[in-house]
Amino acid sequence: MNQERKVHISNVFLGRNMERFLSFLLFFFMVGSSFGQKEIGKNYRKFDDRLLHFGFMLGGNTSTFVTFPVMDAYEKYGLKSLTADGQPGGQLGIVTTMKIGHPVVRLRFIPTLSFQEKVLTYQYANPDTTSMLDIVKEQRVNSTNLDFPLMLQFRTVRLNNFAAYVLAGAQYSIDLQSQESASQNFANPFLKIKKFDMQAQVGGGLEFFAPYFKFGIELKFSQSWVNSLVQDFTPVSKPINTLNNRAWWISLIFEG
Repeated sequence: MNQERKVHISNVFLGRNMERFLSFLLFFFMVGSSFGQKEIGKNYRKFDDRLLHFGFMLGGNTSTFVTFPVMDAYEKYGLKSLTADGQPGGQLGIVTTMKIGHPVVRLRFIPTLSFQEKVLTYQYANPDTTSMLDIVKEQRVNSTNLDFPLMLQFRTVRLNNFAAYVLAGAQYSIDLQSQESASQNFANPFLKIKKFDMQAQVGGGLEFFAPYFKFGIELKFSQSWVNSLVQDFTPVSKPINTLNNRAWWISLIFEG
């Protein structure tokens, strides 16, 4: 049945995204090996000797929802499909990195202010018309988040003025723009999203050493394991079982 295939489309999308992410990491390390072919003078030689490093991060993101309609959404509500589209956003943060016993293992904490937008599109079959025309409805969810990611970073041994790394960890987010406790407008209902969220994160990056600072470019993928939907039984929330936040992040990181 077409409806069942649409319910599982987000899982297929996740699998394809992870394949792209792993390919991107492989590309990182291939580039890294090419940078380390010959010995050149090293910049910022004492960088790895310090316990703590500080800096700043800025970048862009694209965020969406992993959507799971209720199993009988078509029979109950005439919902043919529920799709989430990624929208561009941005973020900036303060970087703190701590060496853990060895220069290639580090703990990274980057309190971040991020701006995100997600678009949900509902496609219904309208039984009140003889032509069975589709009714398309849209919900836009804007978020201004305080994010607190704590990541373990595993870096390669430095090759001249270059290094590559992978990281994994979790992020706690507070949506400052959440309308979780707002009064619902039943004449024009809106989708309520929870204020607090927990997300798992994986990523990788490249680092380049300049004479007095280190510059990095990083790609991360995050996926929440908490249902973000506030079910208040309005027409826009009743067909939905769960919503999980998902985002891709690309960042430029400067550390001294």
